[in-house]
Amino acid sequence: MKLPMYLGLLHKAEATLARSYRQIAEGHGAEPDIHFLCLTLAKQCDAHQQALQPVVARYGEVSEDDEPERLHADGLTETRSGPVGLLRDLQDLYLLANLVDITWTMVQQAAQGLRDTELLDVVGRCESEASTQLRWLTTRMKQAAPQALIAAD
Repeated sequence: MKLPMYLGLLHKAEATLARSYRQIAEGHGAEPDIHFLCLTLAKQCDAHQQALQPVVARYGEVSEDDEPERLHADGLTETRSGPVGLLRDLQDLYLLANLVDITWTMVQQAAQGLRDTELLDVVGRCESEASTQLRWLTTRMKQAAPQALIAAD
């Protein structure tokens, strides 16, 4: 069974996304909505990791580091400046959030196959929030794009 590998991928992806949200919140603190929403979304990612703990205790977890030949998502370690920097940082968050979202989808498929109601319950709560994060990021990028791409120097 390869579910432990996906649980490990999901755990690391949620942790990476949480750290990245915090980085963007700090780096773009002059944008109040970015600062406070990114901190809120980071807490959601932390809660997702907590919700996974009983499932990981049951199935185990394999670190994605055991697959060195694969692409690994690194979190954001610094923020860019200016309107274009904000747009690019949001785009990076969007890519990480997509990794999290699709991984929740894969875990949901496994949970359905296993008929694991506990895991399905966890996935239902967390995947819904992950999808909401993607919608917010999309909306915020649409809002930032005209200023960044047309009006900014």
